[in-house]
Amino acid sequence: MPSARSLAPSGSRFERKRQERAGRREEAAMTKDDLPQGFVSRMERQLGSDAAAFFSSYERPYRRCLRVNTAKISVEAFRALSPFALTPIPWEESGFYVDASDAPGRHPYHDAGLYYMQEASAMAVAAVGCADMKDSEKVLDLCAAPGGKSTQIASKMKGKGLLVSNEIDPARARILSQNIERMGIGNDVVTSMAAPALAEHFPGMFDRIFLDAPCSGEGMFRKEEAAITQWSEEKISGCADIQRGLLPAAASMLSWNGTLIYSTCTFAPEEDEEQIALFLTENPEFHLIPWNPVFDTWGFSHGDGRLAGDFVCGVPIPESIKESLSSCIRLYPHRLEGEGHFIAMMRRGEAEDGTT
Repeated sequence: MPSARSLAPSGSRFERKRQERAGRREEAAMTKDDLPQGFVSRMERQLGSDAAAFFSSYERPYRRCLRVNTAKISVEAFRALSPFALTPIPWEESGFYVDASDAPGRHPYHDAGLYYMQEASAMAVAAVGCADMKDSEKVLDLCAAPGGKSTQIASKMKGKGLLVSNEIDPARARILSQNIERMGIGNDVVTSMAAPALAEHFPGMFDRIFLDAPCSGEGMFRKEEAAITQWSEEKISGCADIQRGLLPAAASMLSWNGTLIYSTCTFAPEEDEEQIALFLTENPEFHLIPWNPVFDTWGFSHGDGRLAGDFVCGVPIPESIKESLSSCIRLYPHRLEGEGHFIAMMRRGEAEDGTT
């Protein structure tokens, strides 16, 4: 993959901004002026009076995090021997913020698989998506590389059941396999297939499916400069097209009463609320799992049905579905210590009120 620097033409606005950031103090990660103007305009419309606080959050540095691999060591034992100062992440009991100056990614404990370097908000997907997991479930991670969510899911499974980690790109699938091996996971099978082809082999097989969909990466601007240089309205549209193809394939592999967890690391409604609104409209046997009040204590935000609009891809969206989108989860960097994420947890079968 080309480097972030090579993606920005010499003398471009983004290259100049990159050089300016390099000369700043490390504490000031970036400012609103470093962000794509189109993105700024979109977020001002989306957040309204909350936009100023949102953009101010980019002045804080990206926080590095690790997640203890409980397949090899308990959290308590790791805390006792850790050479790093560890600050707990509220939503993941094995996750911690660490000081970047400690270089935890270069420590022998990392090579030994005692922990995985994973961003805090990214940990939220499996943390909430596995909260009601039962023993011996069959679980699919459909877009799994490089393996952060797969290894986290595996830690929740505690060596029981079956985890299938799929990655369509062969090179990324090799990296995924290496991380699975480093973490000592024995109940995971790595596959490398397109989602529709995989669905032909596993119709209705899985109890729980994670679809961390390819996205425009707006939530990773502080972490990955390439996400800034590559941002465009066209990329959002292209990712939305891909996501619309992945969701039905994932759904076809889910058992009745199974759980489908859809996530992105972007703020774009086209990739978030609109995807879920269209999917629920076209698949009435699915419903969103209700909001858990503990999410409020962690700084999570509700999804917003107003962002979906009345029509998605020409399909009218019922008002009841737009209202239900408040059960989706948004993670904003000005409301918690982490990057941007979107999560929708859906169940196939009867809702809690007995409807389908």
